[in-house]
Amino acid sequence: MNPCTRLPAMFALAAVPLLAVANDDVDALHQELSALRAAYEARIQALESRINTLESQQSAMETTVEAASAPPPQRAGDFNPAISLILRGTLADFSSPAEAAVPGFALGGESDPGAEGLSIGETELNLQANIDPHWLGNVTLAVADNSEETGVGVEEAWFQTRSMPYGLTLRGGRFFSGIGYRNEFHAHADDFVDRSLVYRVFLGGQYGDDGLQLRWLAPTDRFVELGAEWLRGDQFPAGGGAHQGKGVWDVFARTGGDVGFSHSWKAGLSWLSARADARQANDGSLFAGDLDMAVLDGVWKWAPNGNDYRHAAKFEGALLWQKPDGWFTPASGGGQQRYRVDQWGGYLDAVYKFRPQWRAGLRYSWVDTDNPGSGFAGTALDPLGLSPDIWSAMLDWSGSEFSRLRLQFNRDASDRQSVNRWYLQYIYSLGAHGAHAF
Repeated sequence: MNPCTRLPAMFALAAVPLLAVANDDVDALHQELSALRAAYEARIQALESRINTLESQQSAMETTVEAASAPPPQRAGDFNPAISLILRGTLADFSSPAEAAVPGFALGGESDPGAEGLSIGETELNLQANIDPHWLGNVTLAVADNSEETGVGVEEAWFQTRSMPYGLTLRGGRFFSGIGYRNEFHAHADDFVDRSLVYRVFLGGQYGDDGLQLRWLAPTDRFVELGAEWLRGDQFPAGGGAHQGKGVWDVFARTGGDVGFSHSWKAGLSWLSARADARQANDGSLFAGDLDMAVLDGVWKWAPNGNDYRHAAKFEGALLWQKPDGWFTPASGGGQQRYRVDQWGGYLDAVYKFRPQWRAGLRYSWVDTDNPGSGFAGTALDPLGLSPDIWSAMLDWSGSEFSRLRLQFNRDASDRQSVNRWYLQYIYSLGAHGAHAF
C-alpha cells in the first residue's frame, strides 16, 4: 500500500477509541448534571416546605397573641356569683376580766382580746362574680351581735379589672389595704384565733378603707409586685376623712419565689402615710395629726416536694414602726398636748402540720414606745415602764377544707396585770369561697 494512503487510515483507526472515550465523558457529564438538577430541585422543595411551615407557625403565634390580648372568653356560669357564708364562734375563759388596754397606746378599731364566755363573733357573707369581660365584683358583709344589738356592716365592696394590659390591676371601692402580709386576709383564714398584738395596736386589728388601689405584676420569672393606694382615711389608724376624704396614701412592694421543690417564700415592704382629724380612740381620747408607718414582712413555707397533704410548715413574721406627730386630748380632759414619739413592734409565728388534719402553732408578738413625757402621766399614752407582749399557742383540727376547730392559749402581758386567756373556736364555711392568697 502506498504510504501516502496508509497514514490517514492509521489515524482514523486511532481516533475510533478516542471518540468512544469522548462520548462516555459526555454521557457522564449529562448524568452528573441531571443528578445536580434533581438535588437542587429537592433542596428547593425542602426550603419551600420550611418557609411554609414557618409562615404557618408565625400565623399561629399572631393568632395566639391576639387571643391573649382580647378579653377572656366567657363560660356558662361565669356571671353567676360565688356565694359563701363563714360561721365563727368562740368559747373563751380569762383569768381576769377582759380589757382592751395597752399602756402607751391609744387603741382603735377591733383591738380588744375578744369576748369572754360564749360568743358567735362575726358571721361573714361573701358574694363574688364577673361583671363582664372587663370587671370583677366582690361584696363581703359582716354580721356582728352584741348584748345591745345586731349590726350588719359592709366589710368589703369593690370592683376590679380583669383585662388591663402590662400586668396592671385596678381595684376601687372598700377593701382591706395591701400594707403588710397579713392585713388582706379575712379573719377566718388566720392561723390563730386573734390577730397579733402589734396588728391590734397599730392597725386596729385590720385596716380597711374606701379608695383606689393599683398593682403591677412584673413579667419576670421571680414574683415581683408593686402597689399603691389612695384611701379616704376614715378608719383607724387614720380618722375623720382628712384632706377632703383623701387622708391616706400608701405604697408596697413584694417579691418571692421557690427554693427547690419543697420551699417557697415571699417578702414585702410597705409605707403608709395617714392624716388623723380628731381620731377617737376606744377610751374616748382624741388624736389629730400625721402618722407614718413602715412594715417589713415575710413568710416561708415548706411542704415535701410541694405536697402539703400530710406535712407542711409555715414561718411568718413582721416588723412595724410608726411615728404619730400631732396633738393628743386625753379622755379625762385637761386640754391638748403635743404628742410625737417613735413606736415599734412585731410578731413571729410558726405553724406545723404534723398530720393531714392536725396543726400546731406558736406565736410571739410585742409592742414598745418612747415615753412621751411627764405630761402624759395617768393617760392611755403613759407606758408605765412596761414592755407589752403576748405568747400564743394553738392546736387545730380540720374535719375537711370547710370546717375547723381550734384550741388556743394566750399568755397576755400587754397590760399591767398578766392574763391567761383560753379560746375554743369553730370556723365553718358554707358555699363556694375563692382560694386565699399565698
